[in-house]
Amino acid sequence: MTTHVTSTHDSSEFHLPAGSTGRGPYETIIDPGAREGWVHTGLRVLALGAGESEIFTANSVEAMIVPLNGSCEISVDGETYTLRGRADVFASATDVLYVPVGSQPTISSADGGRFALATAVATGSHPVALIRAEDVPVEIRGGGNMTRKVRNFGTVGAFDAMDSLIACEVITPGGNWSSYPAHKHDETVDDGEHRESELEEIYYYEIQDAPGGGPGFGFHQTTSSGEDTPIDVLTEVRSGDTVLVPHGWHGPCAAAPGHDMFYLNVMAGPDAERAWNITDHPEQTWVRGTWDEAGIDPRLEGEAR
Repeated sequence: MTTHVTSTHDSSEFHLPAGSTGRGPYETIIDPGAREGWVHTGLRVLALGAGESEIFTANSVEAMIVPLNGSCEISVDGETYTLRGRADVFASATDVLYVPVGSQPTISSADGGRFALATAVATGSHPVALIRAEDVPVEIRGGGNMTRKVRNFGTVGAFDAMDSLIACEVITPGGNWSSYPAHKHDETVDDGEHRESELEEIYYYEIQDAPGGGPGFGFHQTTSSGEDTPIDVLTEVRSGDTVLVPHGWHGPCAAAPGHDMFYLNVMAGPDAERAWNITDHPEQTWVRGTWDEAGIDPRLEGEAR
């Protein structure tokens, strides 16, 4: 059962349970401009049976196609690309394909699978690009029970041949805290001492099952960063759930002990510069100073590359 704890806003505005937005072959559909106040980012989760295919039309968006489980072939602009997938999101990084605004990729899967389409509104066109799993930079962030693994296939500096989209995956071992310290990126700041970028953000979750097959769970929090932008979300998340962060301090995200947590982050905003600059919550930024002494969670040692 999913629990919502709310204050100024009903968190169901921002917490979208698995399957609640889907139709047809898509388990999840969040398109920019399709809901009030949501402008820049989108996410579709496509489920294909063996031998099935789907045409995605990127009318006003650029996209990164990310296998969640299974492999696929993608035909776009007269070329066909094979994406070697994975058993599940916890197994490894995966091949990813970038497709530009105005393209119409056909996604096909011989054995079936599920595929995330992370999108952002774009105007400039860039070449189709295949990013192999072995080329995805993997970062270990945090320390102690705040250690998590970040797969930076679409972040600033890792892959920049696109217009506005920023995307990555985060693995948080069971019992650990992630997106901590809580942070925000809901205004543009550049005063010479500090920079912040205005970005919407999508969190798409998958949670590892219990050994006996029971469903896993975790928690997500978003709170207000100012009186003019009220938001108060503390909600249980399960596999297939999505949380929208239009503004505010977001984090921590907590993985229940015994249940590793995955989330796919999708970000974009109105600024001309594609940048990812954040501001830590002032009451929590001190935890960064504890990471070196705490050391890396041994479950993630040796994962960085």
